Amino acid sequence: MSPLARDALTEAFERAGDDPAVRAVLLGATGQRHFCAGAGLSPQPAPQSHVADKQPGDVARMLKKGWQRLVSSILDCDKPVVAAVKGTAAGAGSSLVLACDLVVMSTEAKLVEAFVHRGVLPDSGAIHLLTRIVGLRKATELLMLGEPVDAATCERLGLVNRVVAPAATDAVAEELVGRLAAGPTVMLAHTKRLLLVSSESGRDRAFEQEAWAQEVVSRTTDLAEGLQSFAERREPRFQGR
Repeated sequence: MSPLARDALTEAFERAGDDPAVRAVLLGATGQRHFCAGAGLSPQPAPQSHVADKQPGDVARMLKKGWQRLVSSILDCDKPVVAAVKGTAAGAGSSLVLACDLVVMSTEAKLVEAFVHRGVLPDSGAIHLLTRIVGLRKATELLMLGEPVDAATCERLGLVNRVVAPAATDAVAEELVGRLAAGPTVMLAHTKRLLLVSSESGRDRAFEQEAWAQEVVSRTTDLAEGLQSFAERREPRFQGR
């Protein structure tokens, strides 16, 4: 993915998070071969003079403003994000998949933590995301060996939610997005935030954040509708507010 495309995608997620008309997001790719191959590497090795020209902190700043910002825009988006993965997601492309809330993967797709094959430190949040999802031992294996992980193994490890036939990938992902878009948007946003907080902090902070989030959700129109629909024995009609 080019820097221009990466930044455009970042801005799209940031807009989606701020737009009350958007209630869920679908992340996909055209074609069947690749979902995202990451940042890409130049076929020509960088000359030593080019490397020497970089000032201390340049690489860190580029990473923070580039791939880390994109991955953060998915994690921080207040709307549920569903990925439809029909091809290979490698390197930073894997991090895009891991950052999504729900993942539908084709039986022909795979994830590859390819950083090790080029001597690149795993970035774009790969270490943080993998450790959070699969634990330290398995994350170590995936990052240090860089072996392709097929769809069935991804599902077994909890890296994806659904594994389906290639032709059904988009339809299944769209069905999930439709269900989420029709749901209680504010509650889903706070649930997403609490899931992140709970996996990254201790019980005390998680419980405190949960209590304040429930305070916010308790004042939403969707909660009132949910309770009313239960009393009336009908399906709720959530409005996203």
